[in-house]
Amino acid sequence: MNNTTSSIRPFRIEIADSALDDLRTRLTQTRWPRDLDGTAWERGIPVSYLRPLAEYWRDRFDWKAQEAQLNELPHFVTDVDGQPIHFVHVRSAVAGARPLLLLHGWPSSFVEFLDVIGPLTDPVAHGGREEDAVHVVIPSLPGFGFSPLSGQGWGDLFRVAGAMADVMTRLGYDRFLAQGTDVGSGIVGMLPMVAPGRVIATHVNGPSPFPLGAAIPVDGLTGADRERAERFNVFREDGAGYLHIQATRPQTIAYGLNDSPVAQLAWIVEKFKEWSDPAAALPEDAVDIDRLLTTVSLYWFTEGGWSSAHALYEGMQVYRRFAAMAATDSNASGEGASDEGAYDAGAAGGWEAPPMPPAAASVFAADFSVRSVIDPASAFESWTEHENAGHFPAMEAPETLVADLRRFFGEHR
Repeated sequence: MNNTTSSIRPFRIEIADSALDDLRTRLTQTRWPRDLDGTAWERGIPVSYLRPLAEYWRDRFDWKAQEAQLNELPHFVTDVDGQPIHFVHVRSAVAGARPLLLLHGWPSSFVEFLDVIGPLTDPVAHGGREEDAVHVVIPSLPGFGFSPLSGQGWGDLFRVAGAMADVMTRLGYDRFLAQGTDVGSGIVGMLPMVAPGRVIATHVNGPSPFPLGAAIPVDGLTGADRERAERFNVFREDGAGYLHIQATRPQTIAYGLNDSPVAQLAWIVEKFKEWSDPAAALPEDAVDIDRLLTTVSLYWFTEGGWSSAHALYEGMQVYRRFAAMAATDSNASGEGASDEGAYDAGAAGGWEAPPMPPAAASVFAADFSVRSVIDPASAFESWTEHENAGHFPAMEAPETLVADLRRFFGEHR
């Protein structure tokens, strides 16, 4: 790998007017289904909701304004093993600030973290202490956004973790902090294995049981843990259809996502409805609607629907492999299997795992995180539960997420 800063190139977002015109034309020419009488969100996103949203996207959403705002950030791109990696890199003005790698998931992008950049890099201006300051590095994962998929194999989370560590090396960051959500949390869990000794501490939000695994036994669980377990079990039966499709036939769903902006809009917006703060009746009650449409637009303009589906397909093969190995180990030890167990390096390849850095988790209201299932050995040094927000806390509750990061990372220097 080329580890010199000369391999890093400035990048600017420039979506052609012809692409905007094509989007408007496709939205205008959509052949809409109709809602069946008496149905609502239980069968998927209703036409009565999606059609007005698509019309807003076509007629009133200002992509150029969003693009200009995004371009106020310093964007870069570098190639790792032939795979372009786009990232935002904002350095703090505070001397001694440490680097923090922020990793998004699906169906998201680097845009998820926009509202935490200021508080993290300039904490004094946002109610924090100077010593809380960090430099932030926010990549687009391979197959997402401006990191177009170069070929097979970039859904392997170990390979992606290695690429993320390489990006940090090229930026001159020998040691760094890491935070992730969804797929990003899996990569964060693997970073200490591919970059031993370099990760100071890690933080993830919403760690979940293996989504295509077994149901959680609810006997013996009480309170919030029982409620989360019951919701997870319903999700396995009723809410994981998107994942089964992308994890088994990504190319088949790719045609609709790549050809129909309404299909891409529905595919993403439904997840913001189901995975955001349970107190929010509609997606726009949980997140800013223009920020949500910026995310959808990025998927559309970069053809990220099909490529992220393929990345998820490959990622789920890794998840399945490690989940099976973790389950075998847990059956032998009598403990339950979890995503965290799936990242056991010994199970990965029979080699001795390097020492793991301090780790923390934040659990929000919509999450399925049951600590006795996810973390039976109490590997997380910190486990914080919140009564608000959901799968996208950097968008839904940025102040809460920033406070958690400041507290935990402040304890580990």
